[in-house]
Amino acid sequence: MTHYYFDNAATTPMSPTVVTAMSQALADDFGNASSTHYFGRQSHHLLDQSRQVIANSIHAKTDEIIFTSGGTEGDNTAILGTAVSYREHGKHIITTQIEHPAVLKTMSFLEKLGYDITYLPVDEHGLVTAEQVKAALRPDTILVSIMTGNNEIGTIEPIAEIGAVLKDHQAIFHTDAVQAYGILDIDVQKMGVDLLSISGHKLHGPKGIGFLYMNEKVNLEPFMHGGEQEHLRRAGTENIPSIIGLAQAVKDLTPANKKAKREKLQSLKTTLIADLKANKVDFAINGPQPDQALPHVLNIWIKGLPSTLALMNLDLKGFAVSAGSACTAGSLEPSHVLTAITGDQDAPQISESLRVSFGDQNTEESVHLLAQAITEVTQDYLN
Repeated sequence: MTHYYFDNAATTPMSPTVVTAMSQALADDFGNASSTHYFGRQSHHLLDQSRQVIANSIHAKTDEIIFTSGGTEGDNTAILGTAVSYREHGKHIITTQIEHPAVLKTMSFLEKLGYDITYLPVDEHGLVTAEQVKAALRPDTILVSIMTGNNEIGTIEPIAEIGAVLKDHQAIFHTDAVQAYGILDIDVQKMGVDLLSISGHKLHGPKGIGFLYMNEKVNLEPFMHGGEQEHLRRAGTENIPSIIGLAQAVKDLTPANKKAKREKLQSLKTTLIADLKANKVDFAINGPQPDQALPHVLNIWIKGLPSTLALMNLDLKGFAVSAGSACTAGSLEPSHVLTAITGDQDAPQISESLRVSFGDQNTEESVHLLAQAITEVTQDYLN
């Protein structure tokens, strides 16, 4: 049986160019980048090259890039680092109700330490406004953390508008751009962000590697303590092969390639929606309209079809999709994102929705097959 992967918001397969680059590095570039001999210098050179590639991709300076183990560490470093380093300026933090668990659970931890967290509500499309942020600001607000693009429903938040609101306020501005970076054009200068976290495995790179952009004007207490790596900002021997793999994935994301990718993914999404309508599947789209969301994410409510049953039967037919964030897939709790946009944790779409997320390897033909499989599963259960 042929298997088709439509869960690219959870993780993506590594591209051949990344596999090749990492294979060479694993074989040849084993030196510790902190060592002063030839092997160490060679690794350090590759580290510097990779940092430059990544800095250029977001219009940042090379010394503003800190390599991490991924999005979760990046989020934790940004949030906890700000909370500790700026606690004398206040203990109020602003975020939204639909952030990734790496943000929300870190906020919950800070609440236990006495920090005051404001969770901004979102509308039915998952949007928060700059006006909401402005209204929530206080003199003791030290951090605002709002994601660039939502991993469950694809909402693209108005980050640049929020950045403009925060320009003259003391609050540090962090965004989790894990879902958006491989899809949208990211410019930290235009966005007005101070901190931005990224994960490699969401852009056809390796797992276990990512980076945190930290504006040179921001000085945070390190999250990891030990050696003097990453300019004293993140201790631990650098994972050179994975860093090279991440840099290769970024090199592959040229502006032209990103534009073509967005167009392809949007087309695949449009095809699936059209096929389901043609097959008379009773469904609705959760979140923003398809052309206003991240092009690779589509969250649909198939009315009357339990998500758990749909996932199991689609998997048996060879199709991998999800019911929401992979980071909470084992949880019995309802989706906090769908709860936030409906305002009701008992709303039927919370237990009857699927997330289809497209990637480079998907084709029009495979989307047609997916639509047919969804139609068959729906008809078998409801008829």
